[in-house]
Amino acid sequence: MVRWSTMDFDTVAGELYGGDLAEFVSARNAAAKAAKAEGDAELAAKIRELRKPTTAAAIVNRLAREDAGPLRELAELGDELRDAHTRLAGDELRALTRRRGELVRRISHELPSMSDSVAREVEATLEAVAADPDTAALALAGRLTSVAHQDTDQWFTLAASVPPATGKRPKKLVDKAEPAKPKRDHRREEEERARARAERDRLRKEAADRAKDRAVAERDLVRTERAAEQATARVEDLRERLAEAEARAERATAEFEQAKETYEQADAAAEEARKAADAAR
Repeated sequence: MVRWSTMDFDTVAGELYGGDLAEFVSARNAAAKAAKAEGDAELAAKIRELRKPTTAAAIVNRLAREDAGPLRELAELGDELRDAHTRLAGDELRALTRRRGELVRRISHELPSMSDSVAREVEATLEAVAADPDTAALALAGRLTSVAHQDTDQWFTLAASVPPATGKRPKKLVDKAEPAKPKRDHRREEEERARARAERDRLRKEAADRAKDRAVAERDLVRTERAAEQATARVEDLRERLAEAEARAERATAEFEQAKETYEQADAAAEEARKAADAAR
């Protein structure tokens, strides 16, 4: 059990997110109770609002504490990806996207063995670190609670598109000056660009649909998690009341036994006195 010697929010949050996941709720409630006992109701309320991290988030938080280097590299790669996307640097973006996938896989493979579902969630969390600076900051601080809402691939789709035409005809075609062939090439290029746009739109729609599904799933997760935490807190409260009631029952039983013994002694003394009085007659 954690002993809360220093009751400030950052210290408490750091110890909670760096502690045993199975003890998070009980440790959080104990910290909030200690803060309230010290007269800091505002701090107690802030502590109670701290969400228990998912298993995947806890794994990434532990990685940040044990070796933050890979997470920092992933966050920096995210900055490079955003810059490449802003500049519409297709080749660079494709190369960075490949690096992101390789880095996520390398980090995942170096983690302890885990179930397939947790492994997928860990990979999604790592991708979110590359996608969002706020998520990266939380990960590096070791205070992630769950997978981020945003679609991590929303700005990686440029790699699937064809670079825009420059409007210049290839030198070879200019030299040959064959009007019919450039027209056919022009139509083919337009068709390719149309297919690329359609594919890009399809990928964006698919990414948006996945983002919606993820958001719905995470809302359900948060709702059920909060319900579970409230139920756990209620159980702990009932256990405390039961322990107090059992202690009172034990005291009452002991007092009853003592009173019973005193009564029996007094009754025996009275019986002896009665017998003595009868004998004296």
